[in-house]
Amino acid sequence: MNNTDYIYLDHNATTPVDVRVLEAMLPYFTKVFGNAASLDHEAGHEANRVVNLAREQCARILNANDPKEIIFTSGATESDNIALFGVAEKYADKGDHIITCVTEHKAVLDCCRRLEQLGKRITYLPVDQFGIVDLDALRAAITPKTILISIMFANNEIGTIAPIQEIGAIAREHGVLFHTDAAQAVGHIPVDVEAMHIDLLSFSAHKIYGPKGIGGLYVRRRNPRVKVAPVIYGGGHELGIRSGTLNVPGIVGMGKALEIARVEMRAEAEKYRQWTQMMFQQLRDDLGSVELNGHPTQRLPHNLNVSIKGIESRSLIVQLKDIAISTGSACTSASVEPSHVIMALGFGEERAHNAIRMGIGRYTTLHEILTAISQISLAVQRISNL
Repeated sequence: MNNTDYIYLDHNATTPVDVRVLEAMLPYFTKVFGNAASLDHEAGHEANRVVNLAREQCARILNANDPKEIIFTSGATESDNIALFGVAEKYADKGDHIITCVTEHKAVLDCCRRLEQLGKRITYLPVDQFGIVDLDALRAAITPKTILISIMFANNEIGTIAPIQEIGAIAREHGVLFHTDAAQAVGHIPVDVEAMHIDLLSFSAHKIYGPKGIGGLYVRRRNPRVKVAPVIYGGGHELGIRSGTLNVPGIVGMGKALEIARVEMRAEAEKYRQWTQMMFQQLRDDLGSVELNGHPTQRLPHNLNVSIKGIESRSLIVQLKDIAISTGSACTSASVEPSHVIMALGFGEERAHNAIRMGIGRYTTLHEILTAISQISLAVQRISNL
């Protein structure tokens, strides 16, 4: 991708690695390359030291009590798998019922489908027109056999932020564990596992200017102490939950990315919020029939998902060769099926087929945004005139 005019507006799918993150990682590929589990020599001790530092950086942005509550994984998908399968196995004697939501990421939904095949019972809560679950419906769904509630923190397609603190309080009140896929939230908006009563939380580095292939799972150690059965065996790494030689450069990079985000995310969020509001207003001024998908205010500041009436999103994207936008989740964008998230909002298949997602980021410029909106508007007009 050498086109200097290329405009990247798909930061909900992935982000570029921050130069500061890359600089922090580089020594751990060549100069300090020890195995963090090899504690018989200095090379291993140094690798272990920086891994523990990164664990502290991860814990700090989540307000976790103990860095040991952070389990390193290959990304949020693996973290979701460990959370759901690990809890389902470990708490099988207590119950077999899990509650989730119809707009979850496929990393959660596909786990739930597999758990159903294994004999577990899953409740899929519907959402309102903004993508939010009804808290009374959540309460009503809990049974004596419910062991886990898994509701994502912020939706990857429409940007809606769930009422996480309220959900956590309901789970705690009923003695049910609460897991949230927070891959889109951590490093972008405040996340507090203590205040929000979160027991397990999945996150990933590549959504916050860190490297791909590294993520984490927060697992609460007290009040209550959460136990999960391992999904990967072989060596007992990561407190026996996730065996395998640690990706030291990736872990260092994720820790650095989260440390930067902890300092900078509030100022970034304010700028992003102003820009996405401006983008939506400009599209409406230019095109008229543009509808916002997701909650108007309780949403990720850097996400904008809209449906342009009468314009099939894939036809629009074909016209925009120098702009990276998407039709929805990066994990399912090869599918021609309408977004399961937009469909769940109750507007019908046409609005789902007309939806595009734009995500701005740390290196996006105002000039790029204005150029992108202008080109999108012109492309819509060309398609309309065909």
